[in-house]
This record gives sequence, C-alpha cells and structure tokens, in this order.
Amino acid sequence: MSENGTMRAISLDRYGPPEVLTMTEMARPRPVPTEVLVRVRAAGVNRVDAKTRAGSGIAPVLGAPPIVVGWDVSGTVEAVGLGVTLFAPGDEVYGMPLFPRQAGAYAEYVAAPSRHFAVKPAGLGHVEAASLPLAGLTAWQVLVDTAGVGPGRHVLVHAAAGGVGHLAVQIAKARGARVSGTASAAKHDFLRRIGVDQPVDYTAVPFEDVIRDVDVVVDLVGTPDTQRRSLRTLRPGGLLVGVPGGVDPAVADEAAEQGLRTTAFMVEPDHAGLVELARLAESGALTAEIADVLPLAEAPEAHRLLESHHTTGKVVLTP
Repeated sequence: MSENGTMRAISLDRYGPPEVLTMTEMARPRPVPTEVLVRVRAAGVNRVDAKTRAGSGIAPVLGAPPIVVGWDVSGTVEAVGLGVTLFAPGDEVYGMPLFPRQAGAYAEYVAAPSRHFAVKPAGLGHVEAASLPLAGLTAWQVLVDTAGVGPGRHVLVHAAAGGVGHLAVQIAKARGARVSGTASAAKHDFLRRIGVDQPVDYTAVPFEDVIRDVDVVVDLVGTPDTQRRSLRTLRPGGLLVGVPGGVDPAVADEAAEQGLRTTAFMVEPDHAGLVELARLAESGALTAEIADVLPLAEAPEAHRLLESHHTTGKVVLTP
C-alpha cells in the first residue's frame, strides 16, 4: 500500500489473454456521498472476470480499457462518505459492489455505495468472505428470488462443484430442497459432502437419462445443448434458469411449447442478500470451498487456473 494517495492495482490496457493483467499504480479512490472506501483484504476471482478480461463477459458494459476487473471484496472500511449510516471506519465488510459496472476489486482499495456491502460473516476470514458475494448472490437470487425454492422442491445444478454451483447446492439444501448435480466422477465425493443427493457424471451418462421430476434447473454451463437436454428433466411447469448468457431462443421456444418456463439471469448488488448469506455462513449451512489463494501480483495465474476448468470452488487474491 502506498502512502501518497496512490494504490497498487491489477489493470489491463487491452482485452486478451491472462498476460494482459499487469500490476500498476493509480490514484486511490475517494468515497462520494453514500459511499464507503474499503481497504481490500481479499478479492474473489470469478469466471466473469476472466471472460471480461478476454473481451466478452461484461466487456461491452465496461467499454474500452484501461480497466480494473473484479467485483468480490472483503475488507475494512477506511472512510465513509456523507450520509452513510450503516458502517463506520474499522468495520469489516464484504460485498459485490457496482456489478456490472467497474468496481476494481483487484486493487488495494475500492470505493462504492455502502449498501452494496454488508457486515462480514462472523467467524470467517477475509479470504473465505471474499469468495462468497458474486457466486453466493447469484445462487441466492436464482434459487430464492427467481425460483422460490423451498421444502420438497427438486433442483438440478449443472457444474455443481464450481464457484457458483457448490454454493447453490448448499443454499438449496438449506431451504429444504432435494438436489441433483452434474460434475465429473472425481468430484462426486465433494458433491455428496456438500449435500448433493444425486451426483451425475455427465462424461459417463447423459444426465437427462437419469435425472427426472426437476422443478428448477440452474444452468451454469450455458450451451444450447445442455439447455435443450435439461428440458427433459423438468416437471410440467418447471423452470430453466440460464445464468451465463441467458437461454438460447430456440430452447426457450421449445420449452414454451412443452409447458415449461425459462428465464435469463444476471446477478445484482444486494445488501439484503448478503445479510442472508452471512446468516447461512454463520450457522454453518454455507461454506465456500477455496481452491487456491494467490497474491494480487499473480492475477494472471489465477485466471489461468479458472480457465483450466479443473478448479473446485473459488480462487482468491490477497493484496
């Protein structure tokens, strides 16, 4: 951390491979009214970060570089802007500020609206807390706000061992649902440990041949083929939620013809949702699996790990 009003951050001046992520020094942000300045203790790394760095993902929203990617933050409030009543300097907070606009989490400081944060879950370190916001809010908003999952419902989670998937499994179980999940066989012990009732190795058997009577499909893969095949698992009136990239229009038409529902989804900043995630984490019902923790300077390696598609859980950076 610099003491002259600047900070270190990982910036990219063009979209491209992981190597475009470089350490730079830039002006430290200042909170305007209703904002807090947070000293970042840990920043979660998500697939949307890597997609955006490559020029897809949220790149069309952010526009031309230079930009600082990253949205998952856990840290300490350094200063508050006029009108902030939720937090005071020294408070430990976590959140997913400003998404899908630039938050700049791969940095030593972030300034953002105070209500895009919540008090860090008690008992969790900053690394664990930083792994929760974007993935956890995605799962919460899909399952609770969009699908209304509750006791007796059957949920199918694709890519159930991934960053969003493993949290979606736990949230669905905490709400009394039965959960099926797709992942390679090597990850089935992990899936059972976090509560999956029916793990399915998608590399060995067509999942639609063995999974039936599903109320909600949480599609974290995003291909038309996976979505089309998922329709066969749904009960009449069941819901397919397409998280990365929405739902293929042809699949949506097929679903409507079959009396099934589909919807696209994108996560939003959500103070109330963060409070609920913290409550689940503090009760022991929600635990983030940490795949790796790397220093901020190794952000390119963090993206390579994500793009290998072999990680279980979350990768986190520490400034």
